[in-house]
Amino acid sequence: MNQAIILASSSPFRRELLSRLQLPFSVVSPNIGESPLANEAAQATALRLAQLKARKVAETHPDALVIGCDQVATIDDLQIGKPGSHIKAFKQLQMLRGRKVTFHSALCLYNAQTQHMQAEVIPYLVEFRSLTDAQIENYLLKEQPYDCAGSAKSEGLGIALIKSMEGSDPNALIGLPLIALTNMLINEGITIV
Repeated sequence: MNQAIILASSSPFRRELLSRLQLPFSVVSPNIGESPLANEAAQATALRLAQLKARKVAETHPDALVIGCDQVATIDDLQIGKPGSHIKAFKQLQMLRGRKVTFHSALCLYNAQTQHMQAEVIPYLVEFRSLTDAQIENYLLKEQPYDCAGSAKSEGLGIALIKSMEGSDPNALIGLPLIALTNMLINEGITIV
């Protein structure tokens, strides 16, 4: 199959994850707003945004297989977004210390040729350590995870903030569930191995 594969994301972490499948692909940033809708559940927000990103990129690449993804973290049904600043990240990690957070990683594979869409949300549960304010500050100064929901990058030093993790695909926590994506690509006739 000669259909181009496009990752609809500006995330270098998702790009690195997709490269593990050793398939040729390109990256196009979808440039969409990522705010949740009023009274929208976290899973619904993540799924809607993943699908929107894929469709947006497909508008300019009508023959491609487009991968859209999004992640929303929740604690007690409260959505936790990307902090965007040191102060907000500090407050976020204070709120998360010693608590369990669910990361809802939505994945969409959209075949722009056939308009066939496969999509699902893969949850991942993370329990944070009981961190002191000094540990939080030290971590934030070292890693600056201001573009990461939950303010901790498990693929980096943020792993030291985590007490336990539970889920079916560890890549889902980083933002691109490769097990589900592999299944979706196979469904579209892509040979991976």
